[in-house]
Amino acid sequence: MNRVLRRYRAMPLRSRLAMLVATAVAVAVAAVAVACWLLTRAQLRAELDTTLRNTSAPGSLVQGALQSCTSQGSMPPGQKPFAYIQVVLPDGTRCVAPDSPPVQVMPQDVAIAAGRNLKAESLHNSITEGGMEVRVHTQYQEFGGRWVTVSLSRPLTEIDSALNRLALLLTGLAGIGVIAAGAAGLWVARTGLRPVDKLTGAVEHVARTEDLTVRIPVEGEDEIARLSRSFNAMTAALASSRDRQAQLIADAGHELRTPLTSLRTNIELLARSEETGRAIPPADRKALMASVTAQMSELASLIGDLQELSRPDAVREGPLEVVGLHDITRIALDRARLRGPELTITAELAPWYVRAEPAALQRAVVNVLDNAVKFSPPHGAVTVALDRGVLTVRDQGPGIPAEDLPHVFERFWRSPSARALPGSGLGLSIVARTVRHAGGEVSLAPAEGGGTLARLTLPGAPTPPPETP
Repeated sequence: MNRVLRRYRAMPLRSRLAMLVATAVAVAVAAVAVACWLLTRAQLRAELDTTLRNTSAPGSLVQGALQSCTSQGSMPPGQKPFAYIQVVLPDGTRCVAPDSPPVQVMPQDVAIAAGRNLKAESLHNSITEGGMEVRVHTQYQEFGGRWVTVSLSRPLTEIDSALNRLALLLTGLAGIGVIAAGAAGLWVARTGLRPVDKLTGAVEHVARTEDLTVRIPVEGEDEIARLSRSFNAMTAALASSRDRQAQLIADAGHELRTPLTSLRTNIELLARSEETGRAIPPADRKALMASVTAQMSELASLIGDLQELSRPDAVREGPLEVVGLHDITRIALDRARLRGPELTITAELAPWYVRAEPAALQRAVVNVLDNAVKFSPPHGAVTVALDRGVLTVRDQGPGIPAEDLPHVFERFWRSPSARALPGSGLGLSIVARTVRHAGGEVSLAPAEGGGTLARLTLPGAPTPPPETP
């Protein structure tokens, strides 16, 4: 059995479909043929029973049967037996009419002859002494002023021959139907699976060449069309992901080149000083070490930002939790005040609870405040407010030109005025991604009176939800 299943699973799909169709048709045809044969047999037997019930044995044949019990009876001239006729006596003996084979007397016949069957008739099967199966109808019949029990029998071979011919005919028709169904199933499988063949060819082409520009023509609204659309959407998403990955690598390489070049130059100066024995003035050495430290910090920050952005959108650092946006903003404000001690940072924070990743959300708020601190003029002011889920951060910096606003959330994009400042150009990309994960929105716009206004809108509530037991 296992070997048969393995061979079946190893067959091509179209062959399996054709086999299943042929098998289903064969079962259906066989069921119909058997039902037809059984109904025909029941109908023929019912007609035979009706004929036997509606027929009475001629008196001359009954007389001949009775004479056979006492003497050698003879068939009257011109009489032909239309059925096997015999008279059943109450003691179970039989008197067989001339030219009729003896038929085995059954208990039903004796019961009628002895008067124990109130219906006074019986229909049943029996056999002749030669072993031929017959259908017997036994009933009372008046003869010569008295009632006798007469059994009329007809051979069932009359029905069986017709049933055998019908069985051969049905078998032939069933065989032709199964062969036709198999051919039709193979044709239907080939026609129906042609789109699957195209899809298979496209998948094999993509696996062989890694060409994600392949698209499958979509026709109709059936399951194959849905599969083709899904495949086209998948290849488009993969192509877009690969393009973004290539762009990320190229942008990362470009951003890493400058700090790495500067870091290598400074380290080479320090190493050459040690090799040649020519000491670098203390002030210059201190500046070199400060530059190396700053470049290493910039590289560490860039690598951290790259790790954050390299994660797929479906992968998150941790489960979503209910956190207080006002609490996270206070922590971010403490860090911002350390980075801009000369700035005046004011905040009005109303309680607001959101469902987000605490670490990612804190990093996003820190990035927004870092931008405000970085672009604020010396002794400037930064105003932070949180009201009904809207967190606004306003600085008094130079602002963002209108032509640069559509690009501020792109990876590695930096405005011309910010390229001289430290940073990787990834901070706002991380902010936008985190806010979208939390179901919110983020925007930057020029502020009235100068500066930039950052607005983060996050869904939530002023009170934390009740804890579920």
